[in-house]
Amino acid sequence: MTAAPVALRATARWRRMVAPAAVAGGLAAATLALHLRDPHEQGSWGLCPTAAMGFWCPGCGGLRAVNDLGNLRIVDAASSNLLFVASIPLLAYLFYRWSAGRWTGRSWSPSAEATNRASAVLIVAMVVFSVLRNTPAGAWLAP
Repeated sequence: MTAAPVALRATARWRRMVAPAAVAGGLAAATLALHLRDPHEQGSWGLCPTAAMGFWCPGCGGLRAVNDLGNLRIVDAASSNLLFVASIPLLAYLFYRWSAGRWTGRSWSPSAEATNRASAVLIVAMVVFSVLRNTPAGAWLAP
């Protein structure tokens, strides 16, 4: 009598893990594409609109940072986009918590208050990073 619930749980687990597997697969495909087509070459991935206007946004250098990380050049990745590289441990932790919750069937989601606080901190960090990397004092943060 235990075979049916076990099979049912296995099917349910498989369905719950589709989204984390799709995210991991998409990240792997994007990383592979950035490894095969080097974003350090001018125009290899098109033109960044904010860079064309002479402004370095928080994401500028992100493609180069992923390429550098794919080639195990951590210092070069940090030089391309320090904010992105510094956020990787947090993003990995959040992905782990989400995937583990999906695997076990116990959904994990932070409280609304924690989400609001984290969003505010992220927005402030991105604004400060953008302003700083566009000033002479923070020129070392520009990609």
